[in-house]
Amino acid sequence: MNNELNFNFEDELHEECGVFGIYDFDGGDVASTIYYGLLALQHRGQESCGIAVSDTCGFKVKVSAHKGMGLCNEVFTPEILEGLRGDIGVGHVRYSTAGSSTRENAQPLVLNYLKGTLAMAHNGNLVNAPELRRELEYNGAIFQTTIDSEVIAYHIARERVKAATVEAAVANAMKKLKGAYSLVIMSPRKMIGARDPYGFKPLCIGKRDNSYILVSESCALDTLGAEFVRDVCPGEVVTITKEGITSDTSLCLVDKSKEARCIFEYIYFARPDSVFDGVSVYHSRMCAGRALAMDSPVEADIVVGVPESGNAAALGYSLQSGIPYGTAFVKNSYVGRTFIKPKQSNRESAVRIKLNVLKEAVMGKRVIMIDDSIVRGTTSALIVNMLRESGAKEVHVRISSPPFLHPCYFGTDIPNEEQLIAHNRTIDEIRDLLGADSLSYLNTDRLNEMAEGLPICTACFSGDYPMEPPKEDIRGEYTE
Repeated sequence: MNNELNFNFEDELHEECGVFGIYDFDGGDVASTIYYGLLALQHRGQESCGIAVSDTCGFKVKVSAHKGMGLCNEVFTPEILEGLRGDIGVGHVRYSTAGSSTRENAQPLVLNYLKGTLAMAHNGNLVNAPELRRELEYNGAIFQTTIDSEVIAYHIARERVKAATVEAAVANAMKKLKGAYSLVIMSPRKMIGARDPYGFKPLCIGKRDNSYILVSESCALDTLGAEFVRDVCPGEVVTITKEGITSDTSLCLVDKSKEARCIFEYIYFARPDSVFDGVSVYHSRMCAGRALAMDSPVEADIVVGVPESGNAAALGYSLQSGIPYGTAFVKNSYVGRTFIKPKQSNRESAVRIKLNVLKEAVMGKRVIMIDDSIVRGTTSALIVNMLRESGAKEVHVRISSPPFLHPCYFGTDIPNEEQLIAHNRTIDEIRDLLGADSLSYLNTDRLNEMAEGLPICTACFSGDYPMEPPKEDIRGEYTE
C-alpha cells in the first residue's frame, strides 16, 4: 500500500435509507410483510430499522411500533412481529447522513397530535432543515430526535391542523421543504407516498392481492410476490385508501428537464434487480461497462468486477471488448458494514476480511478490474495490491463513474473535498497512488446514456447543483 494515503476503513459510499408501506384492504396483519420488504431493502441502510403498524377497523386508533439498532434480523424476532398487529403499516432501514446513529433517531417516527396519529418513514436529506427546525423551536416545539425527518413530520402535523385532509397537509408541508425526500406516511386510514419535485430518491407503488405497497425499490416487490404498478412521479403525492389511489401532481415541476434523479442510484445504491423510473439498474451498469470498453480500451486477458456493484459493469466491458469475463473476488457476505473493524495495530485488514482473491483466476494474467467509484482511494489501492500479490501480471482499473470532486447535500455520504482522492490530482497521479498500470473513469457525458435520457443530478462530479447548496451544516448532531 502506498504510504502517501492515510488508511481509512470507511472508504466506501453508503446508502441513505429505505422506506416501505403497506395497506391490506382485507384486514390482514402486515408486520411480517413489512419485515420481508425491509430485508430486501437492507442494502440501503444497516444501522437501524423499525416497523409501525395500526388497525384501520377500530374506533380508537392505536399504533404499535418497534425499532432498534442493527440489521432487520437482529432487531426483530418472531415474537416481536407477532405482537405488531394491524392492517396498515410503515417500515424503515437507516444509514445516517444527518443526525447521529442512535436508537432515538431510528425510524419510523410516530407522532401523536391533535388530529390523531401519524407514522412516517423518510429517505433523503433536506438542505433547509436547520431553518425549518428553528421555525418550529421558536413556536415551542420540543424535538425528540436530531434528524431532519422529525422536522418534516412536525410540519406535516402542523399543516394538518389547518388542512381538510392529511394528504393536503403533506402537500402544504412539501412547499416548505427543500432537498431530497421520498416519504411514506401512515395516517389512521390512509397510506400516503410523496416524492420531492426533483425526484432525487426512488419510490414506487406495488400491489399484492388486495394490498397496496409503497417502497423505495422495485426489488422488494419481487421478493414479496407483488406486482409493480408504477413509480410515484417526482413531486407527486399519492393517497391509498379502500376507495383506491388518488394523485396530486400540483407540485410536479412544469419543466421536467429540471428533475434531478440521483445518478448514484443507478451506479451503486440500488440493487441491480430494481427498476428506477423505468430504467433497469442492471442495464444501466452494463451500459457503463460497455462505454468504458469503447472509451478506454486496453489489451488484457480477463475482466473482473469488484463485488457487487462492479460486476454488471465488468460484464458490459467484457461483452463490448470481447475480453473474457471472470470472477476474481470472493466476498464474505456475512460480515456486513457494521462489523468490529480491526485496529490499526492488528494485522488483519478490513478489506481482506470482506474480500479475498481467487489466485488461480488471475495468476499470470493481465487483469481489467472494474469498480463503481473511488472515494478516498485506500480500498482501491489495497485491492490492486491484493491482485498483484495473487500473481496478476498487470492491473488496469476502470471506474464506472466519473471522479468524485464535490460534496453531496442530498443524501449521499461523500466526505469533504479534501479527502477525495480526485481532489487536486490528475488521473496519472491517482493511478500512481493506486499502484495500477492504467486508470480510466467513465466520461461524464456517458451518464445520460446510463439513465436513458432521464434528467439526473451529477453535482458530485460537476459541482452543478440542481438547487442552491446549504450555507450551514445540515447534518445536525451527526457523528461519523
